[in-house]
Amino acid sequence: MAYPAGPPPGLPDRHGGALRVEAAKCAEGCAACGAVCPTQAITRPTGNPVALDLGKCLFCAACVEACPTQAITQTNDHRMAVRRREDLQLGKPGEEELRLAAALDEKLKKLFGRSLRLRQVSAGGCNACEADVNVLGTIGWDLGRFGVQFVASPRHADGLLITGAMSRNMELALKKTYAAVPAPKLVIAVGACAIAGGPFTSHPQILNGASSLVPVDLFIPGCPPHPLTILDGLLRLLGKLD
Repeated sequence: MAYPAGPPPGLPDRHGGALRVEAAKCAEGCAACGAVCPTQAITRPTGNPVALDLGKCLFCAACVEACPTQAITQTNDHRMAVRRREDLQLGKPGEEELRLAAALDEKLKKLFGRSLRLRQVSAGGCNACEADVNVLGTIGWDLGRFGVQFVASPRHADGLLITGAMSRNMELALKKTYAAVPAPKLVIAVGACAIAGGPFTSHPQILNGASSLVPVDLFIPGCPPHPLTILDGLLRLLGKLD
């Protein structure tokens, strides 16, 4: 495909893309959106506007359908990757939409921009995020044309791409894998599970995201994220998008 030199492929009609929150539209005393959210990604403390955590969001659109004033809407925008976990929090004035990921600093961009090798770690995933990551290696997407490749050994990697709900059974494995990657190194969390535990948030066997164990440099929300969303995040991190 021509992207990013040409227009990106369109998202499927049922995808919906990133969400937008306009807290000013919230009806007083209404909690319809929070009542239907399966992961408690939506909160509305007494006297405060609605807040949506896209890191926890499964993008089921139940809140969009439940909101009587259309305070939460779908944007059909594939761009969702951010550098900081707090940038996935929407709802406050000026924070209706995401602050998209900025590129690495010049030193790291020079180091990784032409050749980035990643070790993928499934830390208790259902295989949905893993499948969409694998799609990027197919002939249509051809991730290798950007100098990004997946490797078998963390000792040959520049960083980790983590999917899955970060189960306690994978805790030691992830720590050892991270330690085996030579410095400087990057960590990318892909999907709601890797960011915040997904539908298993706060379960006693889940650590609620990769950042509970390792420093994360890029968060790509979704359940699962569309391959275009993942690619957009990687290219933004490497400074390959305008």
